[in-house]
Amino acid sequence: MIDQLFSMQDKICVITGGSRGLGYAIAQAFFAAGAKRIYITARKAQACEQAAAQLSEMSDTGECIALPGDISNMEEITRLVSVLENKETHIDVLVNNAGVGWLAPLGEFPEKGWDKVMDLNVKTPFFLTQAMLPLLSKNATAASTASVINIGSIAGIMGRTDTFSYAPSKAAIHQMTRNLSVALAEQNIRVNAIAPGRFHTRMTEYASNDKAAYEAEIKAIPLHRWGTDPDIMGVALMLASPAGAFITGQIIAVDGGTTLC
Repeated sequence: MIDQLFSMQDKICVITGGSRGLGYAIAQAFFAAGAKRIYITARKAQACEQAAAQLSEMSDTGECIALPGDISNMEEITRLVSVLENKETHIDVLVNNAGVGWLAPLGEFPEKGWDKVMDLNVKTPFFLTQAMLPLLSKNATAASTASVINIGSIAGIMGRTDTFSYAPSKAAIHQMTRNLSVALAEQNIRVNAIAPGRFHTRMTEYASNDKAAYEAEIKAIPLHRWGTDPDIMGVALMLASPAGAFITGQIIAVDGGTTLC
């Protein structure tokens, strides 16, 4: 029963930003649970194709397909969905993971930093989900729902952050998750968000490279560590599989208790 509960058998999935970090880890989890095909996107074609090859090797029966491109603009979103429509009759799971940050002092924060973050972190998940609705709803039933998983952040929950565009973008993703979960429920599509705390990714290298700041942060986190790949893999698998069939519109913090402090 447990195997069936967390099964991704024969599922067709799309993971944006899947060539590294949390997206790559989520793809590993889906393949381990039996996913049939996973499409990953990344801006850099070589990295995307290499990651797809590596992920395909991890699965005995599944296949990972690279769809490189810059999905922060509408033309690339349209092209991506067109490719998917030519390859698949339906999609079971969409993970909106691609994201970007921009660090600058408040008085020097540039407009281009605001726009770049908002375009990829907010606009892209909305319009990609919108464009993929025919594929997501095609096989979705009350007994076998489709799933959209948005990757938010505890930066969108907490007030003490100096990521002046990133934090608002993640707060927007959280609210969009709630809105879409209601709007898409009748189509048997569940929409949830994962709000990670600190994880070891390229985006957080600036923090982990500062030894003193890193140690102070570890001390302040109730579980006294940063997250690791399995921490995100389990939650994503739950939300994508039958185990999460009665969960929608939720923002799940995976943060070692950081938001409690």
